[in-house]
Amino acid sequence: MPYDVRNKSERKEGKKRIEWALSHMPVLETIRKEFSSKKPLRGTTVGMALHVEPKTCALAITLKAGGAEVAITGCNPLSTQDSAAVSLAMDYGVNVFTWYGETNKEYYRNINKVLDFKPDVVIDDGCDLIFTLHTKRRNLLPNIKGGAEETTTGIHRLKVMEQQGELEFPVIDVNDAHTKFLFDNRYGTGQSTIDGILTATNLLIAGKTLVVGGYGWCGRGVAMRAKGMGANVVIAEVDPVHAIEATMEGFRVMPMKEAAKVGDFFVTASGNANLLNKSHFRRMKDGAILANTGHFNVEINLPELKKMSRSVKNVRKDVDEYTLRSGRRINILSDGRLVNLAAGQGHPAEVMDMSFSNQALSCEYIVKNAGDLEPKLYSVPPEIDNRIARLWLKANKITHDSLSPEQRKYMSSWRVGT
Repeated sequence: MPYDVRNKSERKEGKKRIEWALSHMPVLETIRKEFSSKKPLRGTTVGMALHVEPKTCALAITLKAGGAEVAITGCNPLSTQDSAAVSLAMDYGVNVFTWYGETNKEYYRNINKVLDFKPDVVIDDGCDLIFTLHTKRRNLLPNIKGGAEETTTGIHRLKVMEQQGELEFPVIDVNDAHTKFLFDNRYGTGQSTIDGILTATNLLIAGKTLVVGGYGWCGRGVAMRAKGMGANVVIAEVDPVHAIEATMEGFRVMPMKEAAKVGDFFVTASGNANLLNKSHFRRMKDGAILANTGHFNVEINLPELKKMSRSVKNVRKDVDEYTLRSGRRINILSDGRLVNLAAGQGHPAEVMDMSFSNQALSCEYIVKNAGDLEPKLYSVPPEIDNRIARLWLKANKITHDSLSPEQRKYMSSWRVGT
């Protein structure tokens, strides 16, 4: 079995971490048992580009249990956990091509190694795998039955592709499933981003001003967790409705140029480029700490910061100190890459349980319905979303109400008034 991983001495630790994740993902366990019995993916090759860490390994193992041949690489050069990648390859028989700290050239070479398996279905996080298929590996497009995209950034790219008539196969928008974004994006990103910042800096958040760039579901999660830890939270947002929401949640809202003057910590969470640039760096306090939790490292303009700096030095693992010509220092965490995985351990298993259950069932759905799907973006079918919610509640021994026959009748009628 081909694989290309690093730090094979970490295999034993990786297996422990994967087993820990598996034991805290009961919904995916239910699906895995079903897949093992029915083999709905028999004869299917699945190519994946995701953050290769223990929870992702649980998804790969589930797809393999369903009969698929699986090849996986990372979707960010600093998000792979080598111990998990090594164990996934050597203990679970998955074709793995990734390691922590890939160069840009190595990153795309590994994406192409996955595509060399000629996948029938692709699972992507950020759309680089699908992008490569549509640009460099177009000869493989006729073989693709469909794909699934995990995150907001990837969905942005896919929507543009669809609008411009460039999308060549159906893709399921897993990111916008209710059992994904309401929990993964909000609670997962919120907790894991704070974890990454604390791991990298070991500094106090309470009493500090923390600026969040973007008040989507990820930004909300970060703001909520920072507020809970005693931070004074400021939101910078371009969407007027989101700005109102942030205000009514008790946060100060202001343009980033104003926030730049008061922030101690800055977290970008927009999925867009250039949120923090030279106009902001000039205004920041000495010692400001900048982190990004968006998918790509484009939200903090590091080339501009480097041009403004007289020196750059690594002062802690995952902390680079840029000294401006004025003498002020700006600290960048994890080279501006997603701090929750580059410096932290990623989202908790309990929320990824729902996210990756969506991926597994969406993969099954694509295989079953390939002939009926057009080359466009599809929502996760409601029956999948609702099933995952019910399984999660059952696994956590939580019961909830159901509509009575009388209530169902009332809700299906328009004739009853006051």
